[in-house]
Amino acid sequence: MPDHSDRWIPSRDEDAALVTGRGAFLDDLDPLPGTLVAAVVRSTRPHARLRSVDLSRARAYPGVAAVIGPEEVRAALRPFPLSTGTAMPYLPTGVDKVRFVGEPIAVVVASDRYVAEDAAELVTVDYDDLGAITDARAALAADAPQLHEDAGSNVATDRTFSFGPVEERFASAAHVVTGTYDFPRYSSVPMECYSVIAHWTDGSDGPSVQAWANFHGPFSMVPVMAGALGIPTSRVRLHVPADIGGSFGIKAGIYPYVVLMALASKHAGTPVRWAEDRVEHLMASSSGADRAMTFSAAVDADGTVTALRTDLVDNVGAYLRPPEPSTLYRCFGNITGPYTIDAVQIRARAVVTNTMPTGLNRGFGGQQLYFGLERLMDAIAEQTGLDVVEVRRRNLVTAFPHETATGGVYDSGDYVAALELAVKNADLAELAKRRDEARARGGFYGIGTALVVDPSGTNIGYVGLATPAEQRKPGRDKSGSTEHVRMSVDLQGVVTVLLGSVPQGQGHATVARKVAAQRLALPLDQVRAVIDMDTATTPWTVTSGSYSSRFAPLVTSAVVAAADTIATTVKAAASTLLDGADPAELTLADGQVVHPDGRGVAFRHAAGVVHWDPAALPDGVPARLYAEAEFSPRETRAATADDRINSSLCYGFVAEIVAVSIDPDTLEIGVDRVSSVHDAGTVLDQTLLDGQVYGALLHGLGGAGYEEFTHAPSGQPTSATFLDYLCPTSAEAGFELRTDHVVTPSPLTPLGAKGCGEGSSMSFPVAYANAVADALAPHGIAITSLPLHGEVLHQKFTEKERS
Repeated sequence: MPDHSDRWIPSRDEDAALVTGRGAFLDDLDPLPGTLVAAVVRSTRPHARLRSVDLSRARAYPGVAAVIGPEEVRAALRPFPLSTGTAMPYLPTGVDKVRFVGEPIAVVVASDRYVAEDAAELVTVDYDDLGAITDARAALAADAPQLHEDAGSNVATDRTFSFGPVEERFASAAHVVTGTYDFPRYSSVPMECYSVIAHWTDGSDGPSVQAWANFHGPFSMVPVMAGALGIPTSRVRLHVPADIGGSFGIKAGIYPYVVLMALASKHAGTPVRWAEDRVEHLMASSSGADRAMTFSAAVDADGTVTALRTDLVDNVGAYLRPPEPSTLYRCFGNITGPYTIDAVQIRARAVVTNTMPTGLNRGFGGQQLYFGLERLMDAIAEQTGLDVVEVRRRNLVTAFPHETATGGVYDSGDYVAALELAVKNADLAELAKRRDEARARGGFYGIGTALVVDPSGTNIGYVGLATPAEQRKPGRDKSGSTEHVRMSVDLQGVVTVLLGSVPQGQGHATVARKVAAQRLALPLDQVRAVIDMDTATTPWTVTSGSYSSRFAPLVTSAVVAAADTIATTVKAAASTLLDGADPAELTLADGQVVHPDGRGVAFRHAAGVVHWDPAALPDGVPARLYAEAEFSPRETRAATADDRINSSLCYGFVAEIVAVSIDPDTLEIGVDRVSSVHDAGTVLDQTLLDGQVYGALLHGLGGAGYEEFTHAPSGQPTSATFLDYLCPTSAEAGFELRTDHVVTPSPLTPLGAKGCGEGSSMSFPVAYANAVADALAPHGIAITSLPLHGEVLHQKFTEKERS
């Protein structure tokens, strides 16, 4: 790790409230008087028809204000809009069937949670059990139980794409290398589970819904909520508090509970509050998609990869819940990773199973993609006899901008330099010595490498790829990475930056203040940032939010644009205090507006002119010290007719080397050393960048070695508590970590910044798997799936002995 001991590290703006117990989480707020409390009745069966749902005893229970079930949902709500035209309608409760354990069936609203829970136990559900499936490959079988009969199969979307001379390259290849891999389903386990307060009101101009939720994708949710409730979007108002207890994507998909609690509020005639407990969250909230995949490469004799085939099957759970099938397509433009592969064939399928619906999980799409691609690169090295680092080096992109076969445009980078730095920092010679010594004494030690392109500033147009080009309606394309910011200056010269990015702990306020202060040449204490969100007052577009590492490349660019607009007005106002000086000659420096001859006025005094003496402003200068700015790069267009798309605005890079040791007696895997090099473009705040790197790495460790949602053959979940769903703790984070950075500024953003929130969550799992595979290579044990821990290795050794 670099030594930063000589550098003053400022605290984040957000930290003081959090470490002193003054956070504004939803459970700390009581925005509406008379709010009642809800409990959710959930399915105990993975797949069953609902013969009957008897709510009568619950309705008669003292203290109960309302109970709603399938009948009320069916009568009042429309299915949520889906990303494809698949006949798999999704409502916030099961109405004819239940399709996973934990699916809501009814809601009880009562005076407090205790009464609501007691009354919920009185709801009687009569099931007609059906066969259940939980595995992606099993869902493809012709005789598999069908979750949605009208769809005709369990395949929610199936598309095949081909770019370049794939068949010719495979026919002429010196080597064809193929691997079949499985990436697990796991979550983000945020500190705070889902939470909602909803209030339905019937006014003279029609019904409206006001809701509070710890939801970090609120803007896309507004039209979805309105559509499900059957009311105009202008009648839906959604608030998100400043603190949402973490998310990492798990709180960014459709939040069915917002709509469900709005309907419960309508029936109760009061505002309704609901907070999810941990068992509910692990059983029925959301998770990343597990993927079954096959990768094949055509390889020349010198190790050059000339073509790639992929077959991707994502298990999206019981419903294709938006934003799915995003996991299949988010990395479409960078599906070849950092390699110069110009011929690609992709088959992308999403299947439904009797498991909770999936959504976003930190690094979504990238985790799954790179597990297959980087395991394949190790397989290529083995078949060609090349070193694993060398085979990667020979295939790296070296010239930028680089356009991929699928339409991605890598804006900048120096992949070779980053790889060399990672190798140097890892001290590969020393690690190889440790491996040799371990093997000599009968132990296990391995070294794994992973290189990943890190996309940021997602172009939502990639979702259109799930629909064939000929079926896309003209004029209904989707594209964009737009972000909005509102900035204002009060009459004392204090600048306020209002963000619509809905952060989940990343430090957006800290960086936004810093960027605005630097752009306006002001001290930090003259700038404040507001991050709590209200869709009625916060500037936003449907793409706004905190996902896919959008803040650094997009939001800060909008901050720059807003600051520049404010600066123009302030300079014009200052000119009136400087005897009519030309505003174009004025500059901002050290809280002053300065003339070339040395004269200057305070920024706050110039701002005061706009507030107190607007008639003095030069002609044509608006008496307005607020600016709503947007950043909407044109590089992120809709998918083309031949299915190519630049699926993100910016593309960073991660080179990661992981060394592991395995206890020969217990087969426990321990991480020994990690060398991680990141290129996120211009570094906006080193402390926050380091925090993102460390956090993403530990998040990746969870999926690599500990976390997995599992199910019994019957379809019952077997990991719905922390006794069975294991997360890494500080005890597992005690390995040697060496981080470093290469900086290649993006030419597409004003500050040159790219995103940095996901990198190691995508690279670490496969680097870890490659290291374990290297450790076990002398024993002929293949690694094709995650997670990997002592029990898994014990099973593999047992199977090896039996064979």
